[in-house]
Parts: sequence; structure tokens; C-alpha cells
Amino acid sequence: MMSAKVYPAQSFNYKSDAIAADKSISHRCALFAVLAEGESKIENFLRAEDTLNTLKIIGQLGAEIRDNGSVITIRSNGIHETSEILDCGNSGTGMRLFCGLLSSAEGHFILTGDEYLKRRPMKRVTQPLRAIGAKLDGRENGDLAPLSIRGASLKAFNYESKVASAQVKSAMILAALRSDGVCTFREPELSRDHTERMLVGMGAHIERNALETKIWPLEKLLTPLSIRVPADPSSAFFFAVAAAITPNSSMIIEGVTLNPTRIEAFKVLERMGADIRYDLISEKYEPIGNITVKYAPLKAVVVSENIAWLIDELPALSIAMACAEGKSSIRNAQELRVKESDRIKTVVDNLNLCGIITEEYPDGYCVMGGKLHSAIVNSHGDHRIAMSFCIAGLRCGMDVEDIECINTSFPNFFELLTQCTKVKL
Repeated sequence: MMSAKVYPAQSFNYKSDAIAADKSISHRCALFAVLAEGESKIENFLRAEDTLNTLKIIGQLGAEIRDNGSVITIRSNGIHETSEILDCGNSGTGMRLFCGLLSSAEGHFILTGDEYLKRRPMKRVTQPLRAIGAKLDGRENGDLAPLSIRGASLKAFNYESKVASAQVKSAMILAALRSDGVCTFREPELSRDHTERMLVGMGAHIERNALETKIWPLEKLLTPLSIRVPADPSSAFFFAVAAAITPNSSMIIEGVTLNPTRIEAFKVLERMGADIRYDLISEKYEPIGNITVKYAPLKAVVVSENIAWLIDELPALSIAMACAEGKSSIRNAQELRVKESDRIKTVVDNLNLCGIITEEYPDGYCVMGGKLHSAIVNSHGDHRIAMSFCIAGLRCGMDVEDIECINTSFPNFFELLTQCTKVKL
């Protein structure tokens, strides 16, 4: 098991266009290219374990893939049955979206993943898909991988989700595209909307009205993608927090998506007192621009709304809360329990090791801002926990155990960390 020792940082001012490409969009580029006619061209695809696994799977399903090092070209040949096991690695996004894509494909398919993914719940996707005719099964009655999928004819649906989850919504939209009629999907609050934006940009007939999305079956194959994947705001947020908690520091993050459903964590950091500016540069499938973050003393904040928009950034936001004045709290975030780790427990336990007073709730926790102390913390195989506590180490020094998982989403994380902060590992 690999570990990293992070030392306290001095002030820094840094500009970067090398933040990891957006993971969510990269997954979708590979998956949606399968539904297109002709060649999709994807620049700046995230070359991390999770997204490369998704790319490998579409190749196993019959897509032709060429990679010249800067542009990945994907030509779909339809979806073909394979005798190979389709390994999603650590990616819940990959597994859940493939459930939606393959539910109506001709053939039999097996999805699996690593030891952590095999423990993550899948019934939130398999259950609604079964209700519209999908033939899905797995351990614990379809709740745990490996999952078995036999493509079937899917019925039109009118589905109301109990959770705001972009993964659930995306799986159901993919199923709806090849159902026998117009489908309606409702969610309790708006989750990330990359799927709708990208598919509409490719020619799909999808209409959204507040929390209701209507999807029409495809009448023909979609227009191929031609896209440069923007920087991932979830990855960028680690460096935003680094600047916000390090006196006299600033960070300019270039070429990041400014999608409102993806920058909520930055908005919360603003509410805490950080100086943040957004500069829009272009807009096609996604609004893209630069984000500038400057240090300022932080104050406590209550986070209980738009949780689906910042669920992945909450571990890093918790580090900012630990450095803020006063008592911060996170509620309505029970979704954290079923991520790569139980992120409520891992955040609370690791903050306690760092001398920060916390209180754990079923759906979140509170953090009493104070002085972080150096500690030995464990990521429990969770990339966002590992990176969050590396950022905490910029204040006090930190030993972070089990860091291999960082490669699933942000392979150049440590390279950027040492470049911008001059910290030696």
C-alpha cells in the first residue's frame, strides 16, 4: 500500500491548464459515441483508470478506437455481444451507465469491477430498469456486481426517482432512447445535466422542464461528437481549497466547465469568504472558462441544498470547513454513505485524527473549525478522501495512506501539487 507524506506549504500563485480532464464528461463521450453514426473525435479525454476502462469496454463491444496521443477517434459499429467480462474497475458511473446502455442491446453482457465497486449498491439503477422490461441480475437480487444483462425490448416509462442522481438519470435516459415510446423522468432536485446537454447536442430529442425530463426514442443514429473535454471542476476544487486555506495564495484554473450543476462547491467556498472569479470563454456542449481563487479568511457555512451538485466535492470542502472560523454543517448528504467509501465516516474519523471536533449524522456531519494537526490518515481506497487530506497537509503536514486510488481520476495530482505549492513529498 502506497502512502504520501505532505509537508506544510508557503504562499503560492499559480496558473494551470493541466487540471485533469472532466471525468463525468469523458465517460459520456465514450459511451455516447456508440450511439453515433460516423467518427466521434474527442480531444483531452481523461486518461485515468476509470475512464480508460470505459473506453476499453466500448472497444470490447465492437467500437473502433484510434488514439494518436491528443485526439481519440471512435467509430461505432453498433453494440455486439462479447464473451469477455466487462470490467468497470472502480467506476460506479461506468457501471450504472452501461446498465442503461446495454439493457436494450442484443446479447448477453457481464459487468464487474474492483473490490470497492463490488460493494457499491446498484439496485437504484437495476430496479427501475427491470420495471421497464430490462433483464438484469446480480448478487443480492441485483444490488451488487457482478451484474448480468440480457438485452430486451424496453417499455416507455413515467418514472419518479427518489434520489437526485445523475447516474440514475443517465442510465434511464440511455434506456429511454431505445424504448417503445416517449419517456418521462422526474427527480427530487436537479442533478448534473451533462447527459442531457451532450445528447441534445448530438441530435437527440430531449426536453427538460424544471425537474422533469422527457425523452423521445431515437429515430436515427446521433451526430458524432466533436469535443474538447474541459477540465474537471471536481478535480480543480482540490486546488481551489488549497489556495483558499493558504495565506497570500491564488490559483487560476483554465479551461474548466462552468456548468451551474458542477460549480456549486465553488459557490459555497465563496459564501465562506474566498475571493473567486469566473470568466466564460466558450459554450458548445458545455460552458467553459477560467476560475480564479484567492485566499481570504474563511467563516463557517451550512450546506443543505443542491447537494447533488457538489456531492463529490464535499470531502475537500470539509477541509475548508476545518480551517474556517465557527461550526459548519453538511446535511441531506446521505448519498455520501455509498460512494467509494462511506465518506461521512471516513471524513469524520480522519478529521478527528487531525484534532478537529466533529459530529456525525446519518445524512452528514458538522465540523468545528480549528487548528489542523499532522496525523496519519487512511483513504480507505477512496480517491477523493486521499486528495482531500493531501490538501489538508498543506496547512499542517500529513501522512496519507492508500493513495494508489488517486490514479482512478487524477493521475497528475501529485505533479501539480508539487508544482504549484513547491511542497516536497
